[in-house]
Parts: sequence; C-alpha cells; structure tokens
Amino acid sequence: MDGATIITSREAVILAGDIGGTNTRLAIFTAAAGFAAPLAEATFPSRDYPGLEPILREFLSGVDRPVDYAGFGVAGPVTAGRAAVTNLPWVVDEATLPGAFGFKQVLVMNDLEATAAAAPSLGASDLHVLNRGHGVKEGVMAVVAPGTGLGEAYMTWDGSRYAVHPSEGGHADFAPVDALQAGLLTHLRKRFDHVSYERVCSGMGIANLYAYFRDSGVAAEAGWLSPRLEAAADPAPLIVAAALDAERPCALCRAVLDAFVSILGAAAGNTALKFLATGGVFLGGGIPPRILPALDGRRFMQAFTRKGRLSGLLEKIPVHVILNPKAALVGAARQVMTRSGVLKRL
Repeated sequence: MDGATIITSREAVILAGDIGGTNTRLAIFTAAAGFAAPLAEATFPSRDYPGLEPILREFLSGVDRPVDYAGFGVAGPVTAGRAAVTNLPWVVDEATLPGAFGFKQVLVMNDLEATAAAAPSLGASDLHVLNRGHGVKEGVMAVVAPGTGLGEAYMTWDGSRYAVHPSEGGHADFAPVDALQAGLLTHLRKRFDHVSYERVCSGMGIANLYAYFRDSGVAAEAGWLSPRLEAAADPAPLIVAAALDAERPCALCRAVLDAFVSILGAAAGNTALKFLATGGVFLGGGIPPRILPALDGRRFMQAFTRKGRLSGLLEKIPVHVILNPKAALVGAARQVMTRSGVLKRL
C-alpha cells in the first residue's frame, strides 16, 4: 500500500472507498478541504485480503483521528446496505461497520453509483472527449465502466441536483451485431449458462475475445506473447499493450481490441437509448483510459450511433472518457457527505 498521511484536523473526517475485484482504493476527505486532493489515500490488492475489514484496519492505523463517516462504492449489487462483491468472496455490510470501527454512519453503494455521483462535477482536465455532441441541459447522464467487470449507472435531475441510480445493466444479454460476434456468442454459450455484456466487454471479456479469436483462426498467435499470457494472472493488460505496440504489433491482439471497442460502443449506445441519456455518456472504469488511441478512431462512435432510426439522436449525445482515477472515491465521499448532512447540496 501507499503510505497514509496523518490527519490532525478536528473537522468531520470522511473515509471513501472504491472496492473492486482487482484493487481496493481508500482515501480520507474533509468537506472544508474539498475533493481536489485527498488528505490520505492508499491502494490495496483486493485478492490479498479475506475481506474489507482487514484493509480498513491497516489503512486507518496511519490516521490519528477517528473517522466520522464512511462511504464505499462496491463492485456488485447492493441490497438494503449490503453488497456481495461480484468478483471477490467478500460481503460489505453498512450495518456492521459502524460498530467495528466507530463510524457515525456508513453508506454502501454500487461502485458505479459512486462514479456517477462525481461525473457531473468533473472538469475538462478529468475528461477526454470522444464526441462533443450537443448535450441537453439537466438531461439524463449515464456511466458505462469496463474494468474487472462492466458497470453501469445513470443520473437524473431532481430540480436542484443530479440524483444517482445504480444499475446492473452490464449483466444484460450480449447482443451480437455481426457474424463475427454471433460466432463469439455461440462459442461462449458452450462455457457459460448466460453470456452477458460483461463476459465480452471487460477485463475478463478481453481474455474471452482473445481465446475465441485464437481458436477460430482469426489471426495467428504471436509466439513471443503466448508464454507471457500463460504466466499472467490477468492477461488483459498484456493483450491491450500488444495491440497498441507500434514496434511489435500483434495482429491477433489488434483484432481483439477492435472487437472490444465495437462491442463497447454498441453497449454504450444501448445504455444511452435505455436511459435517454441526452445529458451525456461517460466511460469509466480502468480500461478506457488505457485504450484512448483505439477509442479515438471511428470504430467506437460508429458502433455507438448505429441504432437505425435513432442514429441521429445518438450522434448528438456527448461522450467522454473519465481520466481521473479518483472519480469513484470522490463520488463515494460526496454521497456519504450529502446523506449525512455534511454537504447540504452536491
């Protein structure tokens, strides 16, 4: 973990967490100091711990003031303040954490709810434009976030601020749009009872795409890459890096990345239609910032807008990539501050 900074102020202290299948990120904020820079932060490899509580104890050992409020964005559905992390054997429960750590209040939310809470306030330096569009003031906004899994959320204007709504749209049925993708669906149905967009549009999706393209002979596997993939706990970063490597390009990896971008574009366009996200669509998660050269090409927006009679509507929707890696932390802090009354308004 990164070293935690000692907090000496007596103002209300807020602990924010972004709980993912790969990493758990924690940060300390105060309302007076704002969100530009956490007063303390650390990142932990999630799979190295049996649950969230040991991570919290380790992190809070470097903070010399008690935390008043805590908000956690969790990669998984949340029911009655309790979340089972989708890609980890963890349960995060807002009913048990106050007693264990002395918090006044804990808010457990879906991780995309946390990211969405931050999205409307992100500045130009936090965003990369894929489609400038013509956003509707106070229109619905949506977030689509491929990372370890595929998360979605949306925001509606309630008359004074944006209210955030979680979604599990990433687990909706994968819908192929061409023959190649239809073959992918047939291939994955042999392995999985249900083939969702998350199976093909996430870190695990990149690995699934690679295996299908390799086995179906779309392109030959690079001999230098094969042993590295076999040794990797997570092959997705290696596949992406090889696809974007100008000096030693991998045709198979490039085909995988092209397919991934097309599927992501189609999925994001579906989300925009379902929520009528005229205020804009934000791509969050760990993958989009790493593949900006591929997203900047025509492939993504072609898939995003290819919606028949409603293509014209999609062309007007602003689309941005969230570059700020702390967006989910900021959103989690904003949500718990607002719910607790520390912030009266977002």
